Amino acid sequence: MKESYYCNPAICCFLFILFSVSGSVHGRHDRGQLVPCFFIFGASSFDNGNNNALPTLAKANYPPYGIDFPAGPTGRFSNGRSIVDIISEFLGFDDYIPSFASTVGGENILKGVNYASGGSGIRAETGQHAGARISMDGQLRNHQITVLRLINRLGQNESAAKEYLNKCIYAAGLGTNDYVSNYFLPSLYPTSRIYTPEQYALVLAQQYSQQLKTLYTNYGARKVALFGLAQLGCAPSVVASKGATNGSACVDYINDAVQIFNNRLKELVDELNRNLTDAKFIYVNVYEIASEATSYPSFKVIDAPCCPVASNNTLILCTINQTPCPNRDEYLYWDALHLSEATNMFIANRSYNAQSPTHTCPIDISDLAKL
Repeated sequence: MKESYYCNPAICCFLFILFSVSGSVHGRHDRGQLVPCFFIFGASSFDNGNNNALPTLAKANYPPYGIDFPAGPTGRFSNGRSIVDIISEFLGFDDYIPSFASTVGGENILKGVNYASGGSGIRAETGQHAGARISMDGQLRNHQITVLRLINRLGQNESAAKEYLNKCIYAAGLGTNDYVSNYFLPSLYPTSRIYTPEQYALVLAQQYSQQLKTLYTNYGARKVALFGLAQLGCAPSVVASKGATNGSACVDYINDAVQIFNNRLKELVDELNRNLTDAKFIYVNVYEIASEATSYPSFKVIDAPCCPVASNNTLILCTINQTPCPNRDEYLYWDALHLSEATNMFIANRSYNAQSPTHTCPIDISDLAKL
């Protein structure tokens, strides 16, 4: 029951925890945290369990997934930690950001929530052939639930909640499935017959822009990192199903389309920073960073999955309970689309502390956290 005139013990206790964690009065955070909370939007590369209970083929809550993760198979589409797991460590969090599916009671939302859903996209229909998934619009609706829970726990104090949310970091990494599970599946989706690659990238960027503006306007996001797309045309499943371009190890026309979208994302970041002057948006150049990893000495296998994948790698996910490669740190890919923990670490390192001006722009995540 909402109390209007006094702070009941539960709300008082919550306020004490909130301001201790967020440091919203004195600028301090719990145990060295650089920001009070971290909110994550995305698809399978960021998913940490939101798809586990959904009727979908896009789930990874079975062995050998999680073979190198302390809790075992959790729904992460890798052998170990995801990019955002590692970034949360860099930001000083003492535990990984919980999935939205695990925050049903609303108790563990103070340090952020991960809304990412495998198979999802910017567009609502993306990935529907694989079953249920939570699109970016759906993830925003789930974030609204989180924000309302936060406001409610603050005794309907919207201004305190807004101040808290302004200081958080938001990561968004969508678009992969809008290509591999939409545009480049012409037998199931009409988008490639409706749009040229240039038109499709523009349509995606425009829809993404509206979604990000909703995050800014309605939910207080002021520090946002947008993750671009990797070389999707080099993923083992894509090469196996489409066939590599003559003279190339990859499907070049898919990489070309991805780069058109990535360029639109860079332009979108510039536009948002010009128009929303009290916020900072950054672009993480995953395409370039992951490309650098392919020539890094420690990655000895860059064109095959570490875990067994059915149908000569034309499918994506690991076959259940099959034994993966023992030298997982030497593999770029974990399954036929998703990256290994070693590659995730490579990308997270350069996202957080850019080693080249082209890794992130206009600043990296470590600088974003300091704002």
